[in-house]
Amino acid sequence: MAKTCGYGKQCSYLDIALKTWLPLAFIVFLSYLRTINTQKTMKSLKELYKIGKGPSSSHTMGPQKAAKMFLERHGDAAAFEVTLYGSLAATGKGHMTDVAIEEVLSAKAPVTICWQPDVFLPYHPNGMKFVAFDGSHGITGEWTVYSTGGGALSEGKGAGDIFNTKEVYDMNSLTEIMRWCEETGRSYWEYVDMCEDASIWDYLLEVWKTMQKAVERGINHEGRLPGPLNLARKAPTYYVKASGYKQSLQTRGLVYAYALAVSEENASGGTIVTAPTCGACGVLPAVLYHLSRGHQFNDTRILHAIATAGLIGNIVKQNASISGADVGCQGEVGVACAMASAAACQLFGGSPSQIEYAAEMGLEHHLGMTCDPICGLVQIPCIERNAFAATRALDANLYSAFSDGTHRVPFDKVVNVMKQTGHDIPSLYKETSTGGLAKILAPNAAR
Repeated sequence: MAKTCGYGKQCSYLDIALKTWLPLAFIVFLSYLRTINTQKTMKSLKELYKIGKGPSSSHTMGPQKAAKMFLERHGDAAAFEVTLYGSLAATGKGHMTDVAIEEVLSAKAPVTICWQPDVFLPYHPNGMKFVAFDGSHGITGEWTVYSTGGGALSEGKGAGDIFNTKEVYDMNSLTEIMRWCEETGRSYWEYVDMCEDASIWDYLLEVWKTMQKAVERGINHEGRLPGPLNLARKAPTYYVKASGYKQSLQTRGLVYAYALAVSEENASGGTIVTAPTCGACGVLPAVLYHLSRGHQFNDTRILHAIATAGLIGNIVKQNASISGADVGCQGEVGVACAMASAAACQLFGGSPSQIEYAAEMGLEHHLGMTCDPICGLVQIPCIERNAFAATRALDANLYSAFSDGTHRVPFDKVVNVMKQTGHDIPSLYKETSTGGLAKILAPNAAR
């Protein structure tokens, strides 16, 4: 059967059904998508910014935390054995992984550390297995765990992992969050404020205080760094020299000094903030410390910038990696530069699209950067890379400020490219000290 549908045309009941119900079905489908998008998809910034001691978040902070947890379960053990795999074993001595573990376990019972640098467990390059023994050398407990970067741990079990913490963010792509900012007239830090609980601002204030203390200790701490490289600290000298230059050069010199200060504190086992890791901990503090002093930004403005920077780092951590052992130094110093670029752009009044552009440039121009620490130490090339990334962040902010925020390559695409690039890089260039500078330069090299 058919009936007239308008304009004198004949149409079937199927035509009428399609015209009536198809739009309704589409609306229902969109509502379903919105329901999916309201599920929490990203963790708190407290999981990104961790306060602790260097020199490495993945090789020192993570393993020590795992050792403490294993000791809590097996406090009656007569002996312990810890096997380190892949990158943890390859650069563990330089990063003091064994020292961090023994400091915890040896207080209770003897500890044997086994090194397996050529064995890579399937979930992550930073694998470790803890074994507890009784008095008859019988095994009373085993635990395989991974240090996944930034001080975080995982059992590699997905939903059943004991390290799965609460997801607090509805969106985990910068494109989505930027659209929300533009539609609501709000800033990135306001999205953080909406998703986190009220304690986040007290926590970020403690983060900021720790960053400042690390800068101030570092610019006054002379001498050499620990380890076989006999590397002299440079931050105090750079700080003094920069103070004598005219304003145009002084800015660069001071930012160098601040980044060197924090990175050198980290290399000597001082207290720092992972931003996003220990190896890249000097970039964001250097930029924020310089801008807070040079442009009189108050603590509230700085905390908002730290929140925005954390959002950038969190997105990369969620969708790619911040582990040098997984994706190379692009995931550490590259991400730190993106975080600092976004923070600086926000402080200077950048729009959401300009902030996104600054972050994109900070990461894009570190794509492919390898992680090849000499002697497995977080010193060469790590420390200088922090200094250069800090000034590059200021350049990314300036470049973005001259634009209207329009550009061709979105930040989220660069994150995906970074992940793929990192997985394409051979393991000898990812925190194993078997390639690049670590292989070419002699162990006693210094500069």
